[in-house]
Amino acid sequence: MSMPPLASGPAGPDALRPLLTTVLDALATGTRARGGPLPAGGPQAVATRVRDAIGDVLPEHGDPHALATLVRVLAEGAADPAHPLCAAHRHCPPLAVATAADLAVCALNPSLDSWDQAPAASELEALLTRTLAARAGMADALVTTGGTEANQIALLLARETHGPALRLVCGANAHHSLPRAAWLLGLPEPVIIPTPTGTLDPTALAHTLTTVPGPLLVAATAGTTDAGLIDPLPAIAALTTTHGARLHIDAAYGGGLLFSDRHRHRLTGLDTAHTLTLDLHKLGWQPVAAGLLAARDAHDLTALHHHADYLNADDDTEAGLPDLLGRSLRTTRRPDALKIAVTLKTLGRIGLGALVDQVCAHAHEFADLVTAHPGFELHAPPTISTVLFRPTGATDETVAETRRHLLTHGRAVLGRAHLDGRLWLKATLLNPHTRPHDLTTLLDLVEGNTPR
Repeated sequence: MSMPPLASGPAGPDALRPLLTTVLDALATGTRARGGPLPAGGPQAVATRVRDAIGDVLPEHGDPHALATLVRVLAEGAADPAHPLCAAHRHCPPLAVATAADLAVCALNPSLDSWDQAPAASELEALLTRTLAARAGMADALVTTGGTEANQIALLLARETHGPALRLVCGANAHHSLPRAAWLLGLPEPVIIPTPTGTLDPTALAHTLTTVPGPLLVAATAGTTDAGLIDPLPAIAALTTTHGARLHIDAAYGGGLLFSDRHRHRLTGLDTAHTLTLDLHKLGWQPVAAGLLAARDAHDLTALHHHADYLNADDDTEAGLPDLLGRSLRTTRRPDALKIAVTLKTLGRIGLGALVDQVCAHAHEFADLVTAHPGFELHAPPTISTVLFRPTGATDETVAETRRHLLTHGRAVLGRAHLDGRLWLKATLLNPHTRPHDLTTLLDLVEGNTPR
């Protein structure tokens, strides 16, 4: 039996070249077979097609065509974030240059738990995290798997600074990962402040900070899950300073505005946070995963220090080998910094900011189409690139049925959000290549598939 080739080493590139052609051809074939933003037929039909195409996942004898078959099946059954009618979630279409960079990570397979497994990658990550932290007015940052992990680490750092009695205070608009992190860490029950207007009200927050005993961690949001709204960060920061509370800002979605000269002002007050969540597999066009947790005081991150003699022996550290274990709660960890750094270096801040401006402009164009159409109602002008709308006079049941009908038939992918006591369709526009015709088509599809 011949040994299968490896992806790295002297023979790695030559072994990969024909396989890459196979993958690219299978992606194209699967995309053509799908024909739209989502596979048609719903969950059961997709599951049947996958099972029938793949058969036995672990056969007795290997299948030389497995790579082509499985990639084609994946592509045919994918929700394609690059399709202009796929606009439900903060699930961005990744840039080609970032995806190509990620291939190098897969081939070389560095692990950032010790310097001897990732010599260049460890320095690259340090350069990237300091650069992005400085852009947000922070001292340092850690690479995470996304906003959820970043929020968990933020609460952990706050607990290590203020003790186990620390209590989370956040709006009902906050991401679900925040109260979940409080539960995970054994913190007291969070204080959830109602947000009837969609953002955290400073008056309600002031009352809470006055009446609830500390220590308190206030979590504000820059880019809410439902509508992409931004809490009044300067007012919230002033209140936390006055009352001696710690401040965390979850900017997993809105943090991408930092690259835009036109929209950065919406994040005024971001640099007042003690910790900050960023997520570049949303408004940064990175393949998953690409999150960060930034800290205003780099000393806060020392709480994550951990010792394992085979990875960061004291004498190795004293001899100058970087200690990487304290840069994450994970041990084995891929260098997701590479794809981000390649993107920043290739596009520059202005190039990345132009993409941000483009998708924000698309959201306003779509909102204008909704406003001008008598058959639709707009929730509010978009803050970032999320638009909430619904057919005029429709019930919540009709709105939900319309969305599921489009999903099941593979016509369009829209999200849903409950605000103001009603259910809304949610379009999150993250494809900078979207054209005006695509926006019109999306609205026409909703109109044509709404039960009357």
